[in-house]
Amino acid sequence: MALSRSELRKKCMIILYQIDIYETLKTPYKIEEVIKENIEMDNEFVKEIIYGVWKQKKEIDKIANQYVKDWTIDRIDKTGAAILRMGIYELKNTNTPPVVVINEAIELAKEYSDESVRKIINAVLDKIIKE
Repeated sequence: MALSRSELRKKCMIILYQIDIYETLKTPYKIEEVIKENIEMDNEFVKEIIYGVWKQKKEIDKIANQYVKDWTIDRIDKTGAAILRMGIYELKNTNTPPVVVINEAIELAKEYSDESVRKIINAVLDKIIKE
């Protein structure tokens, strides 16, 4: 059964969160194996988001940190950071309409982060699209 883009984004968030934990704990991992643990089928959208965020993480974090007042992305909970990184990647590298990217990020943040993180994600993504 095919998953919706919203469901795929949730899978991406979980995978990015898991990779962040592995890196924090210095646990060896293979991206392809983490993806396969979380999604049964081969999916190009998931691969694009995961590999794109992973490869551009330093640039994405730099962009995020430009817009987070008195904070850095590293101080946001790992789930919120995964959502923000995905949103920034999608805004900068895909043809997904910005309003969709922001709405999807906010919906994930409502479910998995607290209100302060949701507001940070919304503010950062909003500032990026206004550039």
